[in-house]
Amino acid sequence: MSTPRISFEFFPPQTLDASFRLWETVQTLAPMQPEFVSVTYGAGGTTRKLTHDAVTTIGRNYGLNVAAHLTCVDATRAETLEIAKAYADAGVGEIVALRGDAPKGADRFTAHPEGFASSVELIEALAATGDFKIRVGAYPERHPDAADQLADVRFLKRKIDAGATSAITQFFFDAETFFRFRDLCEKEGITAPIIPGILPIISWDGARKFAARCGTSVPARLDDAFQTAIRDGREELYALAHCTQLCDKLIEGGVEDLHFYTLNRPHLTREVVRALGIQPEVVLEKVA
Repeated sequence: MSTPRISFEFFPPQTLDASFRLWETVQTLAPMQPEFVSVTYGAGGTTRKLTHDAVTTIGRNYGLNVAAHLTCVDATRAETLEIAKAYADAGVGEIVALRGDAPKGADRFTAHPEGFASSVELIEALAATGDFKIRVGAYPERHPDAADQLADVRFLKRKIDAGATSAITQFFFDAETFFRFRDLCEKEGITAPIIPGILPIISWDGARKFAARCGTSVPARLDDAFQTAIRDGREELYALAHCTQLCDKLIEGGVEDLHFYTLNRPHLTREVVRALGIQPEVVLEKVA
């Protein structure tokens, strides 16, 4: 079995404790030789400056290839492109371009009157700058706002045609879910790489709540297995086995890249990556 290329997602800290957790996460996972790491953007653009600070600090201090999330939410076109220019000026060469979630308290996304109406418009504008490699989101199960999965896939095709070079999926619990989605994408003429998003399950209760918000289906057999593991005091052990097995099945099915949603909790992700045959290298934080 081949060794996959890996990448990690972090989110920017909003408290002192969270800041310590982020840097522990980066220090723990940087030695695993990721192809890139991404830093998320809070709902409604609430972490705009924090995201910029985290992206630039990780790139400068750890020498990692950092992709900054950028959304269309609650900003004019000029403001959004100003943020993108600040990334380019700081040497950031990758963007994860997303429509973004609705601001807190809102039921659904509503475009700013002077902003980008969709991720497609944002991608076109970013591509026109020539400054970035652009990654986008993809949904192996129907996005809550989409009419059906085919509509999702066709919208993904529009994003690729607009200038995106690869897509990262929402997390899922069953390898067959990804394979069905990949087959549908190929049928619709999508040739860009589609990277499966992997969620190491630190808390099954938390993962179920996260899945409900994202429209991710939860297999009954997996729920039963986790409930049994929790009862027997081996939830962490089962989580490691499940995630490693999921990754193994994806690799056996031809997947060459895996993107891990770390939730800034690095230890389970590190153990899964090591189980896949990736050994750490010594990475020292640079002195600023």
